[in-house]
Amino acid sequence: MPKSKKSASSGLAVFEGKEIRRHWDDKKELWYFSVVDVISALSKSENPQVYWRVLKKRLTDEGSNETVTKCNGLKMIAADGKMRLTDVADTETMFRIIQSIPSPNAEPFKLWLARVGYERVEETTDPEVTILTDEITFAWAGLTTKKEKPQTFEHNRRVARKGGGVAGAAREKLESETGRKVISGA
Repeated sequence: MPKSKKSASSGLAVFEGKEIRRHWDDKKELWYFSVVDVISALSKSENPQVYWRVLKKRLTDEGSNETVTKCNGLKMIAADGKMRLTDVADTETMFRIIQSIPSPNAEPFKLWLARVGYERVEETTDPEVTILTDEITFAWAGLTTKKEKPQTFEHNRRVARKGGGVAGAAREKLESETGRKVISGA
């Protein structure tokens, strides 16, 4: 993992105007997010610490001990500027926690998560789709989905714009060669 990853990866992420503390673990190559920060952003709770305590108990009572067990304490900078121990979860565990938040504010995220999950299942059940996705990614970005790890938002944005440019040029070339629009409504 490049050194720049670590310096750019720890600190804050912003979701709908709410700051979410995060940390990149170089050894495990995993993101860890502050559970109470995510809960605060999605539930709009006035006291996300209490909300998390109640949710942990409910998850444990429902038999989801593994989700709670996978949350570890990590010292992060608190609102008062001091390093304080807070529960963190990796991305997979955080998704499970988010699915358990009974708040209308979490619904758009849950819907997005369900769509992404469905698309991923489709890719894994149809090897041709996986191969095609990998080939397209390699063609426009010079990267393979199996070997490359995302770097930064800016890197991903440049790659996406490059891919969009390639796709746009291919569409224009096809339209020029056939004399017909290939996108309906265009």
